[in-house]
Amino acid sequence: MVFKVYYQEDPKNVPVREHTQVIYVEGESEREVRDKIKDFPYNIEYVEAVTGAYYEYEKKNKEDFNVLELG
Repeated sequence: MVFKVYYQEDPKNVPVREHTQVIYVEGESEREVRDKIKDFPYNIEYVEAVTGAYYEYEKKNKEDFNVLELG
């Protein structure tokens, strides 16, 4: 399953919506995805599953749609 992770690059600053970035990560659950990216220097705002029509929309319409397959 693919998850969309909303994050801020600097975990020391207060989150500002205009600076939110997104990565897509493959995983079995939200917990697994959070474990995979816990060593990244990110302030994670939100993690959501991307399935069905939503997945197809993201894949088709997002230029930066690249799924990270982390071990």
